[in-house]
Amino acid sequence: MITIEAVRKYFRYQLDNGIYTTDRNGGKTMEMLGAAFLADEPSIFGKPNKEYIDAEIEWYISQSTNITDIYPDGDKEPPKAWQMTANVHGEVNSNYGRLIWGDEYGNQREMVCQELLDNRDSRRASMIYTRPSIWKEYNSQGKNDFICTNSVTYYIRNNKLHCVVQMRSNDVVFGYKNDYAWQKWVLEDMCSSLKVLRYKELKVGDIHWQVQNLHVYEQHFNLVKR
Repeated sequence: MITIEAVRKYFRYQLDNGIYTTDRNGGKTMEMLGAAFLADEPSIFGKPNKEYIDAEIEWYISQSTNITDIYPDGDKEPPKAWQMTANVHGEVNSNYGRLIWGDEYGNQREMVCQELLDNRDSRRASMIYTRPSIWKEYNSQGKNDFICTNSVTYYIRNNKLHCVVQMRSNDVVFGYKNDYAWQKWVLEDMCSSLKVLRYKELKVGDIHWQVQNLHVYEQHFNLVKR
């Protein structure tokens, strides 16, 4: 398993050698295909925005699929990335709390918890974030939201709760920082529940990050420089 520092070195090499792809808008993008690393730092490039991260996690917990509820007081606009994802009414597919707690998606968080209580050595304690119907749903009513996280699987090994995050696509700068914060929150929450219910000595373990396409957009190339 490679480290986050190895990921940084990879993108610095690409930047130094002018290795880019071009996105649909004509911008340059550096990318790593089939990335897999130990997510033991909250950021790869740049600094996490704690205020926003806290707001996003609260929005996920609310299970609202409307981005205007990220800042329910109306004192701030949702981030541009969410505005570009939502339809004209502010609706999206990717409220991650809705995807793991919602009854329409199988209340997966509770199913995973029960699976680990029934079999602490399980290999099927998976929360599946996306679904085949996303091909019809990602652009419905003007959305542009093809869910980025595929699934997350939890393992109890050596008295620690670990998880493996598997993603379709992940922006190194904003995407990773916010997604990491969410996955860490869920892992810690799951560990707390399992401790209360049965495994008194269980501790939070590692987050293993797997991404089909890990990328840096041109506007963030300056963060890649040493």
